[in-house]
Amino acid sequence: MEMLAAIVQKIIMVAGQMSPYLLFGFLVAGVLHVTISPEWMRRHLGGKGILPVFKSVLLGVPLPLCSCGVIAVTASMRKQGAGKGASVGFLISTPQTGVDSILATWGMLGPFLGLFRPFVALVTGMVGGMAVALTSDDEEGGQVTTSDAELLGERPPRTVGEIVRYGLVELPRDIAKPLLIGVVIAGAVTALIPEKMLAPYLGGGLFAMVIMTFFGMPVYICATAAIPLALSFIHMGASPGAALAFLIAGPAANSASIATVWEMMGKKATVIYVMTVGLGAILSGLFFDTFLSSANLIHAAMNHHHAEGGAVKNVLFGVLMALVLINSIWGSALRYKIRSLFRSGTKEEESEMEVTIQGMTCMRCVGAVEKRLAEVPGIKEVHVELPTGRARLYGKIPSVQKIFDAVQELGYEVKVAEKKTS
Repeated sequence: MEMLAAIVQKIIMVAGQMSPYLLFGFLVAGVLHVTISPEWMRRHLGGKGILPVFKSVLLGVPLPLCSCGVIAVTASMRKQGAGKGASVGFLISTPQTGVDSILATWGMLGPFLGLFRPFVALVTGMVGGMAVALTSDDEEGGQVTTSDAELLGERPPRTVGEIVRYGLVELPRDIAKPLLIGVVIAGAVTALIPEKMLAPYLGGGLFAMVIMTFFGMPVYICATAAIPLALSFIHMGASPGAALAFLIAGPAANSASIATVWEMMGKKATVIYVMTVGLGAILSGLFFDTFLSSANLIHAAMNHHHAEGGAVKNVLFGVLMALVLINSIWGSALRYKIRSLFRSGTKEEESEMEVTIQGMTCMRCVGAVEKRLAEVPGIKEVHVELPTGRARLYGKIPSVQKIFDAVQELGYEVKVAEKKTS
């Protein structure tokens, strides 16, 4: 029981320390979501040369896209005419960071890593993107063909409600499960494994960077969920540079993104992409440790996370963060069930319909499907389940073809599962 209590205490500590930074980062991400139109972003990344690569990387660094979400956005950019260099630069830089992960890195791992991490994302994205652009025979990408006024019309509504909905519902839903797993692992490691146990192996140097890079690259993890794992590595004796190598390699490359680059841009671009991420992680880790050592800052960087003050504040923020995550994962299903209890007096033309959707891989997919189906005229309520692929619709159900068209616009397959009359 004492061991279990220690684990729970450390989990609460880790969650509480991350929560205020994550919550603020989520809200800033919501502002970015309603300010920067995806259509505007995609159409400005066409053509060859340095400028499209620079713009794609600069736009990608603050965007809170996970390792899965960035694949879909990159594929869409490519289809709309973005060059190979801009696409690869975006795919390298974007998943490494995001406003939420930048703030959480600062809070959990200190200002040195908090500042250096987005800088590395910018540099590696530029290097990889430019290497692909200079060595590729890519055709000209799409140019800006739509006026700024038209593009402004395509942006989501600029309302506080839209900011809150995206920042505190849609974005947390994307990362909730891996983040919770990471926090639990970090708490358990901190409570059970002696400090500096792996210091002889991961305490710095080329071997430590290579190990952390090769461990990180196959892992399918988002930038924010990687933070508590990096905290665990530092607790076990990894140097800040080794932790940084993991923070770069883990989110920036995985089997799915490598396969995507191979399919969309070919063998040469894939080799450049993988080498840029791998070498970027190793060299950045070595440089970061050297910088900290020369400035006598390595002790401060490695022990930043031991500050555990403000226990009451941490618990309060942790509870608030838990409520946000619970709502993002199960809120839609709970609200759908509650509303279904009060439908006895609804109009005869209102009914419930179930369809099965194939091809969804993450909660971002679920959010996109729910949002698109809710836009179909007549649909009042939508709930989509990721494990089963079931989507339940309620309202004045239009023709089945309209439901099919709405889902297929997003690239998923759909079929009718069941239809009920209320």
